[in-house]
Amino acid sequence: MDGIADMGGNLGWGPVQPPRPDEPVFAEPWQGRAFALALLASRIACGGYNPDAFRHAHERLDRSAYLDDGYFGRWLNGAELMLTDSATLAPGAIDSRARNLRGEDVEEPGTPEPRPDYAPTAAPVGAGSLRSIDTAPAFAVGERVRAKNISPPGHTRLPRYVRGHVGVVERIQPAAVLPDTNAHFLGENPQHVYSVRFDAREVWGPGTEPFTLTAELYETYLEITS
Repeated sequence: MDGIADMGGNLGWGPVQPPRPDEPVFAEPWQGRAFALALLASRIACGGYNPDAFRHAHERLDRSAYLDDGYFGRWLNGAELMLTDSATLAPGAIDSRARNLRGEDVEEPGTPEPRPDYAPTAAPVGAGSLRSIDTAPAFAVGERVRAKNISPPGHTRLPRYVRGHVGVVERIQPAAVLPDTNAHFLGENPQHVYSVRFDAREVWGPGTEPFTLTAELYETYLEITS
C-alpha cells in the first residue's frame, strides 16, 4: 500500500545522515525496552514472529504516529496496532493505563473477545524467510525487466519509486517468502528474488546525477519489457 512509510526515493526529506562508527545500538535505555516490547507484541498477536505483518502495521499508522514519536516510538505504535487488531488489547487500553500510572483516574477498557481468525496461518513453514522452490526463475541475469506499475491495496515490498521503470537483472537471489501475502496471513507463497539494477536517470529523470541503484524485487513484481 502507498502511504507515509514508503518514503524511499522521495524528495524533501533532507540529506541522509550516516551513522557514526561509535553509535550505540540504543541511544537511550527506553529504546531497548521498546524494541523488546515490539517484538514480544508481534509474537503474541501473530502466534509467532511475522515481520511482514509488523511492517504492514507501520504502513497503517497515520502521519503523526509514524513520524512524531521517532523510530522506536513508531515500533511501539505499530505493536499497539497489532495488539488491538488481534483483540489482545482493547483500543485505548495502553493510553488509559498510562494515564492511571500518571495519577489520573480513568476507566480502563476490559479485555476484548479473542480473535482466532486474526492469524489463521501464522505458523511459518520454516525458519527465517528463505525457501526452496521447484520452479525455474522466470528472468535471467542480464535481462531487461520492468517493475510493474501497480499500487496494491495491501502490503508490498515493491518500492513506489521504481514502479514502471526498466532495469537489468544483476543477480538471482534465493527464493523467499512473499511479504505481500505473508503480511495478511494468506500463506508464504515463496518466489524467486532478483537484484535489479536501475539507472538513476531512468528512475528520476535526465537531470539526476549519474549513478545506479539496486533493488531486491520478487518475481511477481517484474515483467519483460516490450
